[in-house]
Amino acid sequence: MSSQPANSSAADPVAAKGTLPEQQVQAMFDRIAKRYDLMNTVMTAGLHDEWRVRAADVADVGPGSHVLDVATGTGDLAIELAKRVAPGGSVTGVDFAEEMLAVARTKQTSVLAGVDAEVVFEQGNALDLKYDDDMFDAVTVGFGVRNFSDLAAGLTEMARVVRPGGKFVILEISQPQKPPLSYFYKAWFDGLVPFIGKFAGEDSAYTYLPNSVKRFARPSELAGVLADAGTTNVRWIALAGGIVTIHHGTVV
Repeated sequence: MSSQPANSSAADPVAAKGTLPEQQVQAMFDRIAKRYDLMNTVMTAGLHDEWRVRAADVADVGPGSHVLDVATGTGDLAIELAKRVAPGGSVTGVDFAEEMLAVARTKQTSVLAGVDAEVVFEQGNALDLKYDDDMFDAVTVGFGVRNFSDLAAGLTEMARVVRPGGKFVILEISQPQKPPLSYFYKAWFDGLVPFIGKFAGEDSAYTYLPNSVKRFARPSELAGVLADAGTTNVRWIALAGGIVTIHHGTVV
């Protein structure tokens, strides 16, 4: 694991190059919602839960905090955060794919029984959040920013709804650059993941997902966009040899 500071925000804004139109991405995630968690476990060798725990640690929230989890999907990061903000806190999970949210709500009922925190999952668009300025103590996004049709606009909108001094945390897959891990990564994401998707009857989705990682901003570029979005002290942590990064900063 390593932690690195961002350079100054001199980098030009970076878009999620090649991202599909929002309606297509939304339809894809609605279609794969019921097998999404299983496929994540297979694709990450079961490590995705550990990575979300680490992201929740970095968010540095506690009892009574109010957190927004954007692109919440099936709700795993939001549920982990809910355990941190109890008692008396709240977590709002927002996603544009209603079928993913349906899985999250079902999971919430069983996993968070007895946890004294308000948890709400609701449909919404990361580029046009319906929440007031300075409404949350922290904002998170796990494995979702690479699907934003406008990365800079999405991060700016997320920063808007966080109070000054609040935390901004991004958990995302990245590409290791050094062999031998880079060779393994390429074989896994270019070969095995699409094969598994084809076996599961979702070859188009699990071809899109690895490709979305390849065309996404590198950690230093993403850090620059996050800084330009209204955060300071931006840093990133590389996990699993650089397969995953956690970017974090403080909203100004």
